[in-house]
Formats: sequence, C-alpha cells, structure tokens
Amino acid sequence: MNENIAFIGAGNMARSLIGGLVADGWDPCALWAADPNEDQRSLVSQQWPKVHVTPTNEEAIAHCEVLVLAVKPQVMAQVARPLAAQVQARKPLVVSIAAGVPSEAIERWLGGDLAVVRGMPNTPALVGSGATGLVANARVNEQQRDLAESLMRAVGMTVWLTDETQIDAVTALSGSGPAYLFLFIEALEDAGTQLGLPRETARLLALQTAFGAARLALESDEDAATLRARVTSRGGTTEQALAVLEAGGLRDLMQQALTAARNRSHALADQLGRD
Repeated sequence: MNENIAFIGAGNMARSLIGGLVADGWDPCALWAADPNEDQRSLVSQQWPKVHVTPTNEEAIAHCEVLVLAVKPQVMAQVARPLAAQVQARKPLVVSIAAGVPSEAIERWLGGDLAVVRGMPNTPALVGSGATGLVANARVNEQQRDLAESLMRAVGMTVWLTDETQIDAVTALSGSGPAYLFLFIEALEDAGTQLGLPRETARLLALQTAFGAARLALESDEDAATLRARVTSRGGTTEQALAVLEAGGLRDLMQQALTAARNRSHALADQLGRD
C-alpha cells in the first residue's frame, strides 16, 4: 500500500478515492493530486495535508507507478496527449474512471504499449458504497490487476469484466442505476404524501425502506426474487401493490431503459474515442 499514485483531476471522485485509500491504510505521502483548479487542490490539502497537490500534471506523473485519469470524458484527449512522452518513460499502470472513453483510445493518446484498466464507478462511491466494473487490457499483469482492484475497492465493491463491450451494460445498470433508484424513492415519497403522510415523514420512510431493503439483499444468501416472495403474503397488501406494478409493465420499462442507456453509452464511446 505504498505505491505512488498520481490522480489527474482532483474532483469529487478522485477525492473519494484518496479518502478511501487513506482510510484503508495507504500512505498519504505516496498520493499525488494534480488539478489546475486551486479550489479543488485546497479541498485535498484541507482533508489530507500529507497528500501532495500540484497544478501541473507533469509533476504528479514524475512520481507515480499508478496513473489515475479522473477528468471529464470530453477533455480526456486534450489532457492525455501532452503527457505521452512522460508516461512512456515511466510506463505506469493507467487507470481511467472517465465514462465512455475506450481503453484503446487512452492507450493511443498516451503513446501506446501501456497497461490500462478502465473502471466504471457510480456516484455512491462518494460515500464509500460504490459499485465499479473493471476491465483490463492484455498488458495488465496480475499484480496490476490486484492494484487496480485495491484502488477501486477503497470506495465500494468491484467486479471484473471479461470484455470491454460489457462496460456499456455496466454503465446502464450500475453507472446510471442510482438515478433510477432516486426516481423510485421520489415516486414512493410522492405517493405516500398523496395518501396523507406529511412530506418529511414520507421522505424518511422511503429513504430508510430503500436503504434497509438494499442492505437486507446484500447481507442475505437469497436472491431478490426469493426476498420479494417472503414479503408478499397471499391476498395481502404487498401482493396487490406488486400486481399493479407488474400490470403496468415495470419489468419491460426497466429493460427498455437499460437498453437505451447501453446504446447511448456505446455511441458516446465511438464519439469520445476518435482522434
């Protein structure tokens, strides 16, 4: 846990990773955060005084065995290209958490012949409860896979994908998934309010129900279908509510939603990966 890691970009996700690594026992003196925005650098320094901050990417890269690209997808090419010579000289493990940018494009912009891991985290990583899909190119060895997994597990759970084409499905499921669940929580809150509950009461009940159900599912050996059946008494209230959701086509709507998100992710990858 002493490998030098350079974060290019010190925004919310980068700071979450830094916080998770430090909490896991990573030496903060081995961490670098580069960002041209002074406010972002100040946030890092205030929370972790021993983490190195710099306005220049080149200074951070000069010390790293792992390079984490945590910039917006739209600027990835213009950020990566000027770093190619320095990256080629050091040959670090490159980890990208930019949505929609293919590994091949990142490797190309950085000069080629690099070990690249692409990760698709989601926003719950900001509170240490993220879900990240990871995919490695052929140049990533086992030690580097373990290192990339340790990095992303600092903010939640990880799963390895066998093919980068699967990253679009991960984007649709867990990447965009928090928004679907927020919408469902919002709908629960609105429905409870319409049934006569005070808004704050409905909000708290909806939030705790979502949290409790997710925790129960995570800690149970049973699948979601079995857990649902256990809550659903024959002829009871839950059965009536679920019948309405099924009749309204909830499953088909969710399939259509994820397919639309997957297709858009694929289209963005084609667009963002161009020279």
